[in-house]
Amino acid sequence: MHTNFRRRTFALATLAAALFAGSGAFAQDKNTLKVGVSVGNGEQIFEVVKKVAAKDGLNIQVVVFNDYQLPNAALASGDLDANAFQHQPFLDNQNKARGFDIVPVGLTITAPLGFYSRKIKSIDQLPDGATVGIQNDPSNGNRALLLLQSAGLITLKPEAVKNNTATPLDVVTNPKKLKLVALDAAQLPRSLDDLTIASINNDYAEKAGLSLNKDAVIKESPKSPYANLIAVRRADKDKPWAKRLVAAYQSPEVKSFIETQFKGSLVPAF
Repeated sequence: MHTNFRRRTFALATLAAALFAGSGAFAQDKNTLKVGVSVGNGEQIFEVVKKVAAKDGLNIQVVVFNDYQLPNAALASGDLDANAFQHQPFLDNQNKARGFDIVPVGLTITAPLGFYSRKIKSIDQLPDGATVGIQNDPSNGNRALLLLQSAGLITLKPEAVKNNTATPLDVVTNPKKLKLVALDAAQLPRSLDDLTIASINNDYAEKAGLSLNKDAVIKESPKSPYANLIAVRRADKDKPWAKRLVAAYQSPEVKSFIETQFKGSLVPAF
């Protein structure tokens, strides 16, 4: 009897362990996600993503941010399950500067960067000594400077261009004596009246009523390498829910919405 009792106890313990392990695996494939996005077009796109995900039993709760410095901190601290607002150079910089361990799991859109103005209609009208607003974060500031160089307005140190690390200190020629003003990305649209031109990220431009195709005096090619992505904590990168989130975003429905709604100002990167 004693031996049989021990066998039954062992069998029950084994069954309990298996059930616990199974419930843990199920918990990893959770069906409700908090996803951080940037204000503007990110919100619009995720309304479609939510509908597609719901068909797969995945409930997405969208958390909107109006500051690029916040979504990765929220993800790293566990307040979000994922975010979708940044390109790889920005993520690399944040991981390095702030000690995050956040990784990409899928591409979303390419949002070509533009310079906008309330004072000139064409970049040919840019006067000598103009004030030029650029982003003060390293990745977007570098991107803005590269765009100025592509327009023939400045030249940068080749090493900075090669490494994507350009800052105003890397400007080697500036024939128009442009005055570069580095500001927070969210502040640039609000400062447009005080600047001759300003580099404004697509989501902030849209919120300010600016169109890349109609209003930008300089703009990146749609084939820019700055594709945005969905990011998660490294520990979650292989979780089933992460794959389901990416599949919902990279669906035909979302691709069609991006192409129809934004008409080239945003381009699917998948």
